[in-house]
Amino acid sequence: MYEEFYNLKAKPFRLSPDPRFFYSSRGHKRALAYLRYGIRQGEGFIIITGDVGTGKTLLVSTLFQLLPKENVIGTHIVTTQMQADDLLRMVAAGYGIAYQRMNKASLLRSLESYFRGCIQEGKRVLLVVDECQGLPRKAIEELRMLSNFQMKGRPMVQSFLLGQREFRATMRTEGFEQLRQRVIAAYHLKPLDTEETRGYIEHRLRLAGWRGDPAFTENVFDGIFEFTDGVPRRINTLMDRLLLYGYLEEVHEINQHCLNSVASDIIEEQGGPADESITLPPLDVSPQIASDELKVEPRAAPVPPKSTPPAEADNRLAAVEQSMTDLTGAVREELALLRKALLNQKDLGEDDK
Repeated sequence: MYEEFYNLKAKPFRLSPDPRFFYSSRGHKRALAYLRYGIRQGEGFIIITGDVGTGKTLLVSTLFQLLPKENVIGTHIVTTQMQADDLLRMVAAGYGIAYQRMNKASLLRSLESYFRGCIQEGKRVLLVVDECQGLPRKAIEELRMLSNFQMKGRPMVQSFLLGQREFRATMRTEGFEQLRQRVIAAYHLKPLDTEETRGYIEHRLRLAGWRGDPAFTENVFDGIFEFTDGVPRRINTLMDRLLLYGYLEEVHEINQHCLNSVASDIIEEQGGPADESITLPPLDVSPQIASDELKVEPRAAPVPPKSTPPAEADNRLAAVEQSMTDLTGAVREELALLRKALLNQKDLGEDDK
């Protein structure tokens, strides 16, 4: 509807993940670098967590677009409170393996045989499991057991686990020590800050063919951030409604009045009181500075007992520090490669036009 009115080539704020609209915020760029680093390592678990709507699924879709299809076979499954055996069947289905009427032992043998065949063909196997926070303990344990399938001393399958914030607490609970020891890196994806919120909106609009119509008053971007808390999915919902409002009202400038009207409608629809006087922040508010530094969580070394000689404890501490240094350097290298890959992808897209 509003695409033709504003001369847009596509809807810029769809709720379904579309890797063409991936925005390289500081957090999303680092999370993607962790995933690419994990693929290069070829072993261990990478864990990415984030609150609802922060862009974890889009992150995975973008990763799969960047994967070398000729030597990496990957599948992305979304879990919803399923038991261990059902999870294994879903994994098998993701790789196109028959699983009907198979018991657990037969299913595991089929998976191992498939993984072995991929390795013999010179291909890597990647398993991405989304919404892990809903999995029971036994199902998560099955994912760890899959990493026990080895060939020539190397795991046949590598797993990336994605989940909401509570999955971090699950990983810290008793009984997950073995899985924690196999985690080579973990990252928590945070919402966008004020500056990134504006960058995200303009990025998606430009990709949809935006040429300044509609225009946006300066304080509208601050108001959008305040209303959505910088969560990309909420931004998409609000922006889609704002553009629809502009089309219906036949306006070519989105201002505070437009935002107040649409925000009030959304609040009322969600069960809150309608409020036609939503206060937007003043124009001189300093942008919120993101404090999300690169956090490296290397494979944990055993804690020395009290009787450990000081020299040995120092050696172990030095080993942990070296592990952190190595991983940080590797991820920084991957960030540089990722920037190049995203730029190449952008150039290809412009050539297609």
